[in-house]
Amino acid sequence: MMPKPLSVVVWSKEGCHYCEEVKQFLKEKQVDYQTIDVTNRDELRDILEVKYGIRHVPVVEIGRGDVYEGVTKVGLSHLAKALNAYLLN
Repeated sequence: MMPKPLSVVVWSKEGCHYCEEVKQFLKEKQVDYQTIDVTNRDELRDILEVKYGIRHVPVVEIGRGDVYEGVTKVGLSHLAKALNAYLLN
């Protein structure tokens, strides 16, 4: 059985320097991702608050199939660690 494709979603906003760093990091790793822009959209931040208890971005969701992990800590090392765990499986 083929493994399900890796899915990556970046929650970001305009003017967020670290959000851009995260996107650049994913591009360098040749990881496709989707972006959810929360700029001026409090209802999307409400979703983050329900899911992770935070309203700040970036949040990077990584997963396959029905299982996702949210990377909420600032620092590319946290993202790299989570991403590597999925890429190795």
